[in-house]
Amino acid sequence: MNKITPYERDVYYYETDKMGIVHHSNYIRIFEETRIDFLNKAGMPFENIEASGLMMPVLSVECRYKSPLRFGDRFAVYPKITKFNGTTLELDYRIVKCSDGSLCSEGHSSHCFTDSELKPIRTKKNYPEIYKVFHDYIDVEINGVL
Repeated sequence: MNKITPYERDVYYYETDKMGIVHHSNYIRIFEETRIDFLNKAGMPFENIEASGLMMPVLSVECRYKSPLRFGDRFAVYPKITKFNGTTLELDYRIVKCSDGSLCSEGHSSHCFTDSELKPIRTKKNYPEIYKVFHDYIDVEINGVL
């Protein structure tokens, strides 16, 4: 079974707002950082995907806020591929505070694979090595957390 460790880092000061908590828009950026980290750990860096001529535009993204993160908090993000059909990709994210394991937010993003003209591409047929990376991680536990 494939396993990926969660993406971890500390909250930076610039990510916080006047209330001293992470501004809501930064959670979407954290999801993107997590996708890039996931691809690196899975052996398919994003720059390799782009170099092959593929793009992965975001179709939708959502976030549900549960408990705030503050400057200096260490957090872990657990990504999970929930759907992949070779053309579209969907991921769930769980952001957890490392100090106490509390759930800070949950999110979801959907993407599609396209060429430079934004025409959808079937990766299974045209990019089998890229297809395999995503297919091999559908519903895989990320360090024991789904």
